[in-house]
Amino acid sequence: LAVKGATPGCPELATLGRTLKRRMSDILAFFDHPHGANGPTEAVNGRLETLRGIALGFRNLDNYITRSLLHTGGFKHAIQTHL
Repeated sequence: LAVKGATPGCPELATLGRTLKRRMSDILAFFDHPHGANGPTEAVNGRLETLRGIALGFRNLDNYITRSLLHTGGFKHAIQTHL
């Protein structure tokens, strides 16, 4: 798959062109909503980065993903006092 105008010796430029073409509607939608905030996304990313530092001992990717979802979902650890 060739991108029109791409330099044959620069595959990175061809990859960038394909990505921009594929995501064109998303990129243009950004300009339709200039006051959109990425704060919530950055907050979740910060929590995941903190958790990643805590979770370096995980050997199983599924366990790491589960722990990440529980942590970012706001679940609190609770001790059951009765059964």
